[in-house]
Amino acid sequence: MSGSIALAILGGSGSSGSTADAATAVLALRRASAASAEEKGVAQTAKEASVKLALARFTEGISRAKDVQTALRDPRVSAVLLPALGLPDAVDMPGLALRALTSNPADPKSVAATLPDARWKSAAATLNLAARGMDALRDPAVQKKLAEGFTAYQWRVSKDSEASGIADALYFQQRMATGKALNVYEVLGDAVLRRVVTGALGLPDAIAIQEVETQARAVTSRIDLSKLTDPRQAAKMAERYVMAAAGSGTGSSGSSLLSLFA
Repeated sequence: MSGSIALAILGGSGSSGSTADAATAVLALRRASAASAEEKGVAQTAKEASVKLALARFTEGISRAKDVQTALRDPRVSAVLLPALGLPDAVDMPGLALRALTSNPADPKSVAATLPDARWKSAAATLNLAARGMDALRDPAVQKKLAEGFTAYQWRVSKDSEASGIADALYFQQRMATGKALNVYEVLGDAVLRRVVTGALGLPDAIAIQEVETQARAVTSRIDLSKLTDPRQAAKMAERYVMAAAGSGTGSSGSSLLSLFA
C-alpha cells in the first residue's frame, strides 16, 4: 500500500479551512462549543437550500435503487450517507464503502471489522445492511437519523470557515463527552480522533504509515489518554489542535499560546 493511499484511508490529512491565527481559532472553537450553540446552528443549517436539496436527492436515490449496491454507488446517496455516518472522507471511495458497509461487523474477519479506521465498523453496525439490506435504507427512522447526522455534519464543517480544524475538534469533544476512556488503539483507529490527538501533540501526518505500535508509543509517551474523560482536559486538547492547525502562520504568537497548554 502506498503512503498516499494509507494516509487517505487512515485520515492522515485534515480540513483546510480558514487561515485564522491561533487566538482567533481558540475563540471560534469556544463559541462553537458553547451550550446550545450546536442545537441552534444545526436548526439554522437545516433551513439552507443546499442541505434541503442534498436530502431530497438522497431520498430520491434510495427510492429508485433496486438494491444496496446500486444505492451505495449512487453519488446522491453517498453524499449524504457517508458524512451522516461520520465518514465524509470516504465519499470518493464508493468501492470501499460498499465492501465495508455491507459486511457483517460482528464477524472479526469482515471488511468493516478489519479496516484500521474504527468508524467503518461503527457505521456498518448502525446500518446493519448485512442483515437488513434495502429495508434499512428505506426505514423512515433510519433516514431521519441520517438526515440529522448529515445536517449536524454540515454545521460542523461550516465552522471551519472561521478556523481550520474546528469540525474535527467538535467531533473530538463530542466523543470524549461520553465519559468513556479510550485506549490508544481506539484513538488511532478513528481517523478524526487520530488527527486531533496527533495534531495537538505535534506529531506529523506521516506517522499514519508507521507500525501501529510505534504510533501508540509516540502518543502514550506524550499524554495520558485517560485524562481526556475530564471535559476540561478534552477541551484543552481540542484547543491545542486548532492552534496547531493555525500555527504555521502565527509565528511566535502561536508558539506562546501553545505553551500555555503544555
